[in-house]
Amino acid sequence: MRICFLSRRYFPAISGMSVYAKNMTKALVDRGHEIVMISQYREDQKGIGVYGGGAPPDESWMEVVGLRSRGEECVSDNQPADFEMDLHTMVETALRMHEIKPFDLVHAQYCYPNGLAALEISRRLDIPNVVSIQGGDGHWVGLCCDTHKQAMNAVLNHAMALLIGCDSFAEEVCENHDIPKEHLTIIPGATNTDKFRPVREIGTLHQPVRLLYHGRVDSRKGSLDFVHACKKVESQGYPIEIIISGIGPDFDETKELVRTLGLEHQAKFLGSIPYQDVPEVYGKGDIFVSPTYAEGFSNTILEAMASGLPIISTNAIGVSDCLTHNVNALLTEPGDIQAIAQAMIRLIEDRELRTRISQAAYNEVISSYSWPVVAQRIEGIYKKVSEKPITTSWQDAYNYSQTIQEADMSCRFRAEPHLL
Repeated sequence: MRICFLSRRYFPAISGMSVYAKNMTKALVDRGHEIVMISQYREDQKGIGVYGGGAPPDESWMEVVGLRSRGEECVSDNQPADFEMDLHTMVETALRMHEIKPFDLVHAQYCYPNGLAALEISRRLDIPNVVSIQGGDGHWVGLCCDTHKQAMNAVLNHAMALLIGCDSFAEEVCENHDIPKEHLTIIPGATNTDKFRPVREIGTLHQPVRLLYHGRVDSRKGSLDFVHACKKVESQGYPIEIIISGIGPDFDETKELVRTLGLEHQAKFLGSIPYQDVPEVYGKGDIFVSPTYAEGFSNTILEAMASGLPIISTNAIGVSDCLTHNVNALLTEPGDIQAIAQAMIRLIEDRELRTRISQAAYNEVISSYSWPVVAQRIEGIYKKVSEKPITTSWQDAYNYSQTIQEADMSCRFRAEPHLL
């Protein structure tokens, strides 16, 4: 099949969406499909500060078309984000690419705005559509304003297939958006288990012990809680090093908190790391800490599992589906800094515990979350939707032709679109 894949973000933007898109497209090409990725990106300083920015790179296994999100970039000029402009540009680009060589299917990463683009491309070209729901879709989008509520209703009720990473996130999406769970197909995330692997004997520690946070540096991901917990461990006399890898909306606040708590000599901020170098980041760490408040399905947790690190995370949506307390990780409640610190100390002190949970996590990721397994399931969805008639009834739920002038301007994402 020739697939038009609409990516919300791709490298050099560092995010779970980039990682997922890279590995999924490679795995599908390995199964004989042809991929054309149309990827949005930002080059304004505000956007670059959150994810990194710049046009997506050429890739050897697929064609990549970069679309600068000029509508979102309006926020750098103190104007509301014009998602409608970017949505229409995405659709017109896909239509032009189809004229060069026809597509057989369109697959969108993210319900909004990409899912809407997929529905319109599907309607205009009479090809099936598939939409992958990402964390921001269910946790935030559609609960913010009437425009995005209508958009989410259109996609969630009318896409030909909706893929979502785990059962707990599916339940939240159904509750937030009042849709039946049978609309969703659970396809778990996956990681490259050839690229991410243990670099030393599982359960061993450096001295001082290295506590690793890797991912988007965002309070919703627990970056501030991580620093507070590290301070509690350090104050009890445990020699530690703190590694914070990544960038994000709360990078400066996290760095300032490290300084305020007197941890600057123990802490290293690695900043934005190219994806090909990320396995080395896990190799530097001893204990991986992800005190997140909510996930769609966490790529970083899967990477840590494959890297053989003991993991501390939370009983949060998108985490509890792949991690079980005291079996393959230690889990706390989101925001419980004291419990996070106690979990750190348990793993520092107890080699048998950290070895046991690390080995269990490694075994699970190899058997259940490798890309060849997951790509085969996605391919099965493609075949299934190809046998269905194309649906256009979504137009009753959302007016594709509307412009920003007709949108609900009370939406907080018009001022901070990176939260999408």
